[in-house]
Amino acid sequence: MATRSTIMDTNSFRPEMAAALDPETRKLTEERDVLGPAYRLFYRNPVHLVKGRGSHLWDADGEEYLDVYNNVASVGHCHPRVVDALTQQASMLNTHTRYLHENILHYAEDILSTMPDELDRIMFQCTGSEANDLAIRVAQTYTGGEGVIVTSEAYHGNSALTSKLSPALGTAQTLGLTMRMIPTPDTYRLVIDGKPAAECAAEEFGNWMAGEVRKAVADMERHGIKFAALLADSIFSSDGVYPDPVGYLKPVIDAVHELGGVWIADEVQPGFTRTGDAFWGFGRQGIVPDLVTSGKPMANGLPTSMMAARHEVLEPFAGSIPYFNTFGGNPVCMAAAQAVLDVMRDEDTMSNAKKVGAIFKDAVASLMPAHPCIGDVRGAGLYIGCEIVKPGTKGAVSLRAAGAWKVNATVAQSRKKRGDAPVVRTDTTANAIMIANGYAPDAMTAHQRSIQQAPVDQDISVRKITGIEPTWHMIILNEDLMCLSEDQRRALIAQLDLDTYAQMFCDSYESNWRNTIPEQK
Repeated sequence: MATRSTIMDTNSFRPEMAAALDPETRKLTEERDVLGPAYRLFYRNPVHLVKGRGSHLWDADGEEYLDVYNNVASVGHCHPRVVDALTQQASMLNTHTRYLHENILHYAEDILSTMPDELDRIMFQCTGSEANDLAIRVAQTYTGGEGVIVTSEAYHGNSALTSKLSPALGTAQTLGLTMRMIPTPDTYRLVIDGKPAAECAAEEFGNWMAGEVRKAVADMERHGIKFAALLADSIFSSDGVYPDPVGYLKPVIDAVHELGGVWIADEVQPGFTRTGDAFWGFGRQGIVPDLVTSGKPMANGLPTSMMAARHEVLEPFAGSIPYFNTFGGNPVCMAAAQAVLDVMRDEDTMSNAKKVGAIFKDAVASLMPAHPCIGDVRGAGLYIGCEIVKPGTKGAVSLRAAGAWKVNATVAQSRKKRGDAPVVRTDTTANAIMIANGYAPDAMTAHQRSIQQAPVDQDISVRKITGIEPTWHMIILNEDLMCLSEDQRRALIAQLDLDTYAQMFCDSYESNWRNTIPEQK
């Protein structure tokens, strides 16, 4: 029996849910058959979006959403400076990278200026998967090895190479014979030498993780595999967000180098100011990677990614193997990426991420005394993890078991009929779940359980709220929240209420799992 992906399927629509949809939505989902069954569509009741601006989205019915889900629009949807930059360049020229052009050179210099001096070479691709794929090839050429280490719930891409290094894709995805997994650096549950990991100093915790790397390399060597690289993001996002203690990765990377490998820092998630403490996630840890990859946030939605490298690590590959990516680094995408970088500097998104993240983290943590279902709150900047557990234990009530729902169109449609004002009026459980783990319950389920509606006077100028980026038993507050006003943030926080949610969540543990994420044969 194979289980579904922990990052792709926990909030996905499936054909058996179509009967509950309105006719127009059902028709659109059926027309997606042309794309094939591998594609995933979010939510039981899918959202048909037609417009975005800043942190707001609008669907085909004119309903307005507050977007705290999207992890691509790093400076908000349709930022005017980004739109202007790509429009201007598209009106002049867009072509491949085998001609001279200033945009790619200017951006290369500018983005490298945000990194340590040791990282002095850069290559561009279209997706994060491509960037990680290339980085692995570069690492293998440099070291002469094949073995790659990842963490137990890692996701690094969907190419033939990276998918075999992504256990979060589910057990139907075969893993590479030359890869090894080490445990998630779970500071909430781990006990190290009789001491809770949360009480360990950075060096203690780092030495434990370095020991796991050594075990993995020893196993590789026993099977005739030479170690090449540790591939990991510096906040371990898909594992559940583990940013602290600051500095714990240094002993790990020291061990990687001692064992003859390199560190590939996958910065698709923790990079581009999101942690609030540094432009790059690895900067917060005070270490310099050998290779750095990124993608999604770079050009605010245009397909752009990169691999930065120490020149000595890149040279064996670049000096012997011709590499080209026809449209990676094309003039239009480079213009957009440059505009994003300019906006991040001019609008100081790093400081805003730190400020807004602290507000949200403190708000969620303040709920812990009254709500034993919240086991742990951790994070950095706008990357916040919240453990939802069975009260009295550290056993996670996983998202797989809880169901994967959004505040669906039923609520919006009923409000439209009543002529309600454009304010957030999602139920209190929905608001709690969105903050607690990235999901909101189906509106009908909430109605059947007679969950009290939030007050009408909650003054947020949006109609609904989409879910937060899902992974295992955690939340990710994405960079879109940088666009919210102070009043909007406080109003959103004011709606948090877990009184009913805790019991509902735990009650659903057994019953919803089979219906939501069934096992595959």
